[in-house]
Amino acid sequence: MREAELYVRLPEGKVKCTACARNCQVSEGQIGLCGIRQNIGGKLHLLSYGKLFTGHIDPIEKKPVSHYRPGTRIFSVSTSGCNWLCKYCQNYDISQRRKVEGMDIGASDVPRLAIAQGCQGIAYTYNEPTIFIEFAKDIGVEAHKKGLFNIFVSNGFGTSDTVKMMSQFLDCITVDFKGNAEREFVRKYIGIPSAAPIFDSLSEIKNKTKIHVEITDLVIPQVGDNLQEAKKLSKWVYENLGPMTPIHFLRFHPDYKMMEFPVTPIKMLEAHYNVAKEEGLQYVYLGNVPGHRLEHTYCHGCNEVVVSRYGFDITKWNLDDQNRCYFCGSKIPIQGKLASSVSEARYLPAYF
Repeated sequence: MREAELYVRLPEGKVKCTACARNCQVSEGQIGLCGIRQNIGGKLHLLSYGKLFTGHIDPIEKKPVSHYRPGTRIFSVSTSGCNWLCKYCQNYDISQRRKVEGMDIGASDVPRLAIAQGCQGIAYTYNEPTIFIEFAKDIGVEAHKKGLFNIFVSNGFGTSDTVKMMSQFLDCITVDFKGNAEREFVRKYIGIPSAAPIFDSLSEIKNKTKIHVEITDLVIPQVGDNLQEAKKLSKWVYENLGPMTPIHFLRFHPDYKMMEFPVTPIKMLEAHYNVAKEEGLQYVYLGNVPGHRLEHTYCHGCNEVVVSRYGFDITKWNLDDQNRCYFCGSKIPIQGKLASSVSEARYLPAYF
């Protein structure tokens, strides 16, 4: 436990947390909705500072991130708690119990663990990292000293304060929209008034930092698959983040409190892809559909496949050492060279 940095004091011993857009106002002894930020003696404390709930080695493509340091291994870490109440959460045992748990560990120890496991970066994921951003920052600063990069897998429901702190250590962020950010969906299935703070945070990240941004959108059948909303989201990304911004439409599978829903039909994901392309986005992907042709990266210049994928594996790499397309010479907006060799033995043909 440690005193938080992102909060302001209010009269009568209350404090207002500024780590996320909920801006919880908590009285003495109370804990914010996230379950890990508590008012103790008129000061806000991060209860999960120095506690990791989980650590796991992942390929960066699992986050999903397709245009930053491809082929790298990352050490994925989380604390407990969350600032959302998602009924579909795959990591509900970590995020939704609102119980402070985890292994005691120092900020400088996390990069050492990552390096020992052959990782090139650290991902703050599985639960919302902005709620433990002070701990993430301290880890991230130490990670930079050791040559590691830092990634947030975030819902983007942040504030100007969180964006400012991100700029001190973060290299990449993937912001996960759900249900195309449609207002009624986020109210009913996430428990937030609207997605407006996500758009605000993304605008600040784009305009005030050098953090690489990728967008994901979980497409949930029947309740979160409206193509008009997908069109609005895609248009916003095009106009505010740029046409080269990668966007991933992810397949839903039933989990937690939404077991009665089916998996997302492939045709619905493909329809989302078509909408995003019609709005001018150049790098659109489908996720959670191993073997689909739309996992690949297609050159914006000639439409040839420049990076082939099967799930999280890169199976073909048709870029030169400057990440230019072998076929037409167009510069592909991917940061970093391929970090690992391509295994042709794992190549499988597209199924869809």
